[in-house]
Amino acid sequence: MNILANILPFFLKEIDNFSRREIISFAYLSIEKILGFSKSDCILNSNYILSDEDISSFEKIIVDIKKNIPIQYVLGETHFYNLKFNVNSSTLIPRPETEELVRYILSHNFSSVLDIGTGSGCIAISIAKNSKASIDAIDNSKEALEIAKFNAILNSVDVNFMFNDVFGFSVTKKYDLIVSNPPYVLNSEKKYMHQNVIDYEPHNALFVEDFNPLIFYEKIALIASKNLNSNGLLFFEINEKFGEQIIDLLLKLNFVDIELKKDINGRDRIIKSVFK
Repeated sequence: MNILANILPFFLKEIDNFSRREIISFAYLSIEKILGFSKSDCILNSNYILSDEDISSFEKIIVDIKKNIPIQYVLGETHFYNLKFNVNSSTLIPRPETEELVRYILSHNFSSVLDIGTGSGCIAISIAKNSKASIDAIDNSKEALEIAKFNAILNSVDVNFMFNDVFGFSVTKKYDLIVSNPPYVLNSEKKYMHQNVIDYEPHNALFVEDFNPLIFYEKIALIASKNLNSNGLLFFEINEKFGEQIIDLLLKLNFVDIELKKDINGRDRIIKSVFK
């Protein structure tokens, strides 16, 4: 593996615990990270000579991939809504479904936002990058907040990140829009998930007890009922199993104009409501 053209065959030879398509994707992501070359650059620079340091970096990446560590954690970064985000095991890896949530939010009018459970900051930062709204964001993980603050600087946006917990919520400001992608995967659903998610992503940001699956939605909806301006918007990303139940709890708190939207895979994934 002494020239760029040899990297892809080397990845395919060394890694056998993923599909060919995934391995090729890992190789190109690694090339971009280590060498700064895009796919088209790889064609133009196929005879680029790798340094010993380059080769060592690629070999270390392969070792970590073979351990089933998610490629985003291996590289320490991912892309979301055409922006780059640093991630580590303190933060969830942003998903395409959450990009759909951001896209839907940005089709509305608002001037102030609260993102509850911000994690890597992907929602808050993407909204800040694509709107003129003032953004606050909270999380109960100091480690996640450090990553989120770094990501705001990385993407040249101003977001006010705060250490706060939904079950001890102490923010008194009013907002035009509140958004949350809270933990919603049932513990009983773990068996259906990829092992690299189970082994490496933060469980407290993913899973809820089967006996109380709406615990975060109930609390966040209550917060929203107190912290939204009149006609303020509340957006949730949800577990497809609980759309109707979440709609019921929102109705009881005087939310109206409730919309349940499907994601690109046809699953109920986003709820929008208005507080009167």
